Amino acid sequence: MASPYTEIEVDDRIVKVTNPDRVYFPESGATKLDLVEYYLAVGDGIVNALFERPCMLHRFPTGLSGDKVHQKRLPAGAPEWVETVQLFFPRWKRTADELCVTELGAVIWAVQMSTVEFHPWNSRRGDTEKPDEWRIDLDPGPECTWDTVQRVAHVAHEVLDELGAVGYPKTSGGSGLHVYVRIPPDHGFQDVRRAALAFAREVERRAGGDVTTAWWRKDRDPTQLFVDYNQNARDHTIAAAYSVRGVPSARVSAPIGWNEVDDCEPDDFTMFTMPRRFAEIGDLHADIDDHPFDIAPLLAWAERDEAAGADAPPEPDDD
Repeated sequence: MASPYTEIEVDDRIVKVTNPDRVYFPESGATKLDLVEYYLAVGDGIVNALFERPCMLHRFPTGLSGDKVHQKRLPAGAPEWVETVQLFFPRWKRTADELCVTELGAVIWAVQMSTVEFHPWNSRRGDTEKPDEWRIDLDPGPECTWDTVQRVAHVAHEVLDELGAVGYPKTSGGSGLHVYVRIPPDHGFQDVRRAALAFAREVERRAGGDVTTAWWRKDRDPTQLFVDYNQNARDHTIAAAYSVRGVPSARVSAPIGWNEVDDCEPDDFTMFTMPRRFAEIGDLHADIDDHPFDIAPLLAWAERDEAAGADAPPEPDDD
């Protein structure tokens, strides 16, 4: 028997969504079609976040109650208009064609293929080896409070202001915060990671004992916040702005204003609350491309730290 389906019109595309009534989020009863309608509601925002970036997909073929699949390769059966970018993975010694979103229809097709979360690279297909996005990941330990995350976010904002960099904050959809900064694609992943580490160390110095840049998890106090510079390493990805997260409450990684940091909670932003917010205020990250920041000052900080004997953590695996 053929699966039930509905057809969704997205601009000039028609996407066939099978099993639209399948429950993806048992806690709320939200279905696959509800997820499709969420991404349609924030369409401009999710496309802006993913545009021309290699994108790993977190798929839940039977909903959150089933297995989660981390998928680099584009799922089979894609329409010819769904675009990809080919990447080389040294550890595999082979390539993979990853989803490369250029239009909203591709996002909806990926949701049809059971994608809940979208995890893009911080580079674009024009030169995948040159990041154009510096990512600051404020990652709280298991006993770190949300108050600490909020306080450290303001420290990070202070340092960014002093550098003349425009930071675009968002909730992670988990327990932390991310801040994105657009950068010219002039450096490789190693230099961007060095710059991110230098920034993290400056935040650590200013924030005191609440913050750590310790590489090994065993060396971190569970009450501390880790400024995770490793998210700038090659093929390390985090959930995109507007991506739903695969958690029972259907939290969203939500762009926020700096003036909202003190008053928001992670649970304020879900696939049920974000459509209205997006309709009212639009995409808070819409103009990120207009504010590129040259990381040269951060690389100078990195040289200063290294000259003073700071350890250089080993490079993480790139795949």
